[in-house]
Amino acid sequence: MSLSVTSEEVTTRVGAICDGLAGLEGPLLPILHEVQEEFGFIPEGALQTIAKKLNLSRAEVHGVASFYHDFREEKPGRHVIKICRAEACQSMGADDLSDHAKRKLKVDWSETTSDQNVTLEPVFCLGLCACAPAAMVDGKVIGRVSKDRLDRILSEVGS
Repeated sequence: MSLSVTSEEVTTRVGAICDGLAGLEGPLLPILHEVQEEFGFIPEGALQTIAKKLNLSRAEVHGVASFYHDFREEKPGRHVIKICRAEACQSMGADDLSDHAKRKLKVDWSETTSDQNVTLEPVFCLGLCACAPAAMVDGKVIGRVSKDRLDRILSEVGS
């Protein structure tokens, strides 16, 4: 996707996604996922288009999009690192790992580094409880992530 997309392009592309998925039972979540896949985030104007296509209020669509942590309102960095925040991972050191990541990247949760390279996001269970603490790097799940392993991951993605 280009760096800037016009509101007309957003309306057209989101409208096409809605038209393709509106026939599903409960189409809102699949549409939001597809829009995020298309743009990397949910662009401004997309919620209104979705609301019109599904005959919902913008507030209803916004409520769903803002409820789920996975939906973004801004374009993420080139790499997305998610660190599990669930209880099993916390008990195995995820809080220290998270603090380490924030210090190294100089960001907080859901923020992107100043060079637009890495976005750090919390996630609430990756299903790797037996291999805690867990993380996801660009969609790849990784277990037993230590501070050293995180440092290696960060050097591989260029941060």
